[in-house]
Amino acid sequence: MSAQTQTMALSGSRKRWLKDRLAQAGVTAGGIVVLVALLLIFFYLLYVVKPIFDGASVEPVGEFALDGDGAPLVLGVEEQNEQAYTFSEDGTVHFYSLLEQGRVLSSVSVEGEITTAAASDSKPMAAYGLSDGSMRVLAPKFDVSYPDNVRTITPGLTYPFGSSPLQVDEQGRALEQLSFATNGEDLLVAAVVAGGDIVLTRFSGKENFLTGELELSPTQVAIPGLPARVEQVLVTPNLRFMFVRSGNEVSVYDVRNINKLRLRSVIPMNARGGNISAMTLLAGGNSLLVGNDNGVVSQWFEVAKDGKREFTFIREFEASGPVAHIANEINRKGFVTVSTQGEVDIFHTTGNSHLFSEKLAGEGVSALSFSPRNNLLLVAEQGRLSTFEVDNEHPEVTWKAMWTKVWYEGYPEPQYVWQSTSGSSDFEAKLSLVPISFGTIKAAFYALLFAVPIAIAGAVYTAYFMSPGLRKVVKPTVEIMEALPTVILGFLAGLWLAPLIETHLPGVVMVLVLMPAGVLLTAFIWHHLPKHIKNAVPDGWQSLLLLPVVLLVGWACFAFSPAVESAFFGGDARGFLTNELGIGFDQRNSLVVGIAMGFAVIPTIFSIAEDAVFSVPRHLTNGSLALGATPWQTLTRVVMLTASPGIFSAVMMGLGRAVGETMIVLMATGNTPVMDFSIFNGMRTLAANIAVEMPEAEVNSSHYRVLFLAAFVLFVFTFLFNTVAEFVRQRLRDKYSSL
Repeated sequence: MSAQTQTMALSGSRKRWLKDRLAQAGVTAGGIVVLVALLLIFFYLLYVVKPIFDGASVEPVGEFALDGDGAPLVLGVEEQNEQAYTFSEDGTVHFYSLLEQGRVLSSVSVEGEITTAAASDSKPMAAYGLSDGSMRVLAPKFDVSYPDNVRTITPGLTYPFGSSPLQVDEQGRALEQLSFATNGEDLLVAAVVAGGDIVLTRFSGKENFLTGELELSPTQVAIPGLPARVEQVLVTPNLRFMFVRSGNEVSVYDVRNINKLRLRSVIPMNARGGNISAMTLLAGGNSLLVGNDNGVVSQWFEVAKDGKREFTFIREFEASGPVAHIANEINRKGFVTVSTQGEVDIFHTTGNSHLFSEKLAGEGVSALSFSPRNNLLLVAEQGRLSTFEVDNEHPEVTWKAMWTKVWYEGYPEPQYVWQSTSGSSDFEAKLSLVPISFGTIKAAFYALLFAVPIAIAGAVYTAYFMSPGLRKVVKPTVEIMEALPTVILGFLAGLWLAPLIETHLPGVVMVLVLMPAGVLLTAFIWHHLPKHIKNAVPDGWQSLLLLPVVLLVGWACFAFSPAVESAFFGGDARGFLTNELGIGFDQRNSLVVGIAMGFAVIPTIFSIAEDAVFSVPRHLTNGSLALGATPWQTLTRVVMLTASPGIFSAVMMGLGRAVGETMIVLMATGNTPVMDFSIFNGMRTLAANIAVEMPEAEVNSSHYRVLFLAAFVLFVFTFLFNTVAEFVRQRLRDKYSSL
């Protein structure tokens, strides 16, 4: 070898070495980047999700002396937590600046001889009963202005039902106890008057179209079946029910029609071993909270039983001591209690959670209240007002609320429910991940039920039996199907396939039954044909003979579908399913999803499984055939076992694709989060749920963070599937590597 040749060989060797090192470095760097990206996604999801599981925290902000001698009846603060107000039992209203250590901004006194007072359970509003049987309703107002570009809040009072007193008792007897509620136009007042009677008066409001003023028309009725001793009266904000407490018994009155009052029931609502010490309505007025002197707080609401609705015990909470006062959150299903020793506890009903417990006051607490944004707690105690900052952003989200059955207001029993939004302001968020996780598994199951037999059988035939010339056409054709956008498949499934299945349901069922039967019958006939006929078809091309059979069977099934439907199902197969068999039928159901998503998954499974079967060494199959085994025996006992790791990987890749699919299930399922495995009902999956609701979710809200948790659950699903797949694949490879 000449020197020049040696130099060129050495130079080429260095170039190859350099290329190898660069390729190795590039592959390593790419792998590290992918791993880092996955870890960043994982930890970012955790970062967004973590706050929903943080407990409540309460920190003292300030304390100042209250003006006047009367005990506060109503406590409150405006939305920015800058000005507070108190409505005292003696009729004095004070406004304080929280930014200036409780400086009194203004004071107003209610006119008339005050005999009783009451606070609204649903709105910042107070009512004062007078000695002449009338009452005044007052509410705070805060006018915001910007003189010299400086935001200024001016406190004042408003009279929602007019500045003149409202005559509650026509006989003019003094009001001794008072409860009222309003739905915006009408006002319902229940009052205990001198002598022990209860008067129920409904003021029906109608706006004068000339003056714009609200005109009230009173209707007064007597209340039947009153207990001998009335300790507390509550009226619900929807003006449907009135609760009258006497000792440990609560009488429930239906007051929807004031002219047809009736006593619904009398229920002992005290906890075992305790006596009722406080009672209030939860936000929305659908639930009644009953506190006891043994520290137990119970929740009650209407439940349908045996064709009628009754108030039923739902759940209970354990406070730190005897319950003295209960205050509900303004727009959430949470509440706070204070014991006779000043221990404050914060609860949330939906999650059945005890969020906070600490001694924040002494033994003389007279009132407590949440701010409109539920981030400030006001406690009035012995002439002083204390304020506490509350950090409790996501009380409705707990592991129990998301993964176990919850008894929601108005539901007949505990259920798994996903319903994140509603048009009602007193909506109880239902954020169970079980229905959408179930829907994800259901969609993947039916997709694989359709795709796996077709894809695996097609892959085995293509790799083992099909001629090389035909394989070169079939394999790329199937693989190119994977490039078809899933949004197109979803569009076709929702707008074409779903109505087609609904109108030709018997035909679809016949296709599922008769198509395999037709293929087997064709194979049976082919097997018994004379050899000279079979030899006329080149080896490996026999599968083309099935094309006319498939087309003929498919056409026949749909052509005879109307006749079958008329003969056996009275012309309405869908109605027969619903009325005769009790099986619901949604147009966009699991059958549609199984076919459409299966069509999307088939190329993935087919390609990987076909490569695995085709890669089985030829000496294994030749050796088996040489020893006398039939081609079928060779396939089942040699080829399939050797290719099993690859086939299993193909199925798991298809499962991962089905679990993460979004557009098809979004457009073809109806997106109903139901817990039903029926093939004729729809579902909602994790991926589709995220796609539908994320654009509408308020950033950093509970709904927003739960959607990120749904993404995390989806991430975990795919991670577990891939991990199991790799573990099983490796075990299969180790087991059959010696073949």
